[in-house]
Amino acid sequence: MTQTLTLSEITQRLADMPSGRRLVAVVGAPGSGKTTLAEALADGLNVAVPGRAAVVPMDGFHLDDGVLRDLGLLSRKGSPDTFDAAGLDHLLGRLRVQDEAPIAIPLFDRGLEISRAGARLIPSDTDILMIEGNYLLLDRAPWDGLHRHFDLTVMLDVPEDLLRDRLLARWRDFGYPPDEAARKAEANDLPNGATVRHHSRPADFVLLQG
Repeated sequence: MTQTLTLSEITQRLADMPSGRRLVAVVGAPGSGKTTLAEALADGLNVAVPGRAAVVPMDGFHLDDGVLRDLGLLSRKGSPDTFDAAGLDHLLGRLRVQDEAPIAIPLFDRGLEISRAGARLIPSDTDILMIEGNYLLLDRAPWDGLHRHFDLTVMLDVPEDLLRDRLLARWRDFGYPPDEAARKAEANDLPNGATVRHHSRPADFVLLQG
């Protein structure tokens, strides 16, 4: 049963989890602030036990622009079909087992619009991993196979009007003119957000914003 909790309440629930590797899905629509939430949860845990938690972003599994161009999907970059979901599934399995030396993970460089392999190391003694991304709870293949990896799931619920404002500001900050920023938000980001809201499995915890 989904519970609506505050940030401090969710942090305490995570802190109370048994020792050992735990994967926590942090999910939200584009522009919802899920990266900020995942980092805040990890920071809160690391205050009490330094190094206990780390963040693993799903965005490192963006397909390259050249691949998306060949597939005719470049204009839909950020939609479910534009990620290497199988690669993410494989990484989550490795992280879940916790039987390796530090594991290298990819990160997405938004300034370069490209994923960088081996951009961060996850130490073997880090117990709680915040896996953050849009589609971690999606109820369609191949995304629906990811749920088995997660010990807890958190959904960030943000009103669409606030999402729209944040997305427009994001694209303007990246140098896009107002009309192009609006097109990217309305034609791609907000529909992707609707996919997250309407086609995700219920999360264990929900954090309301706005």
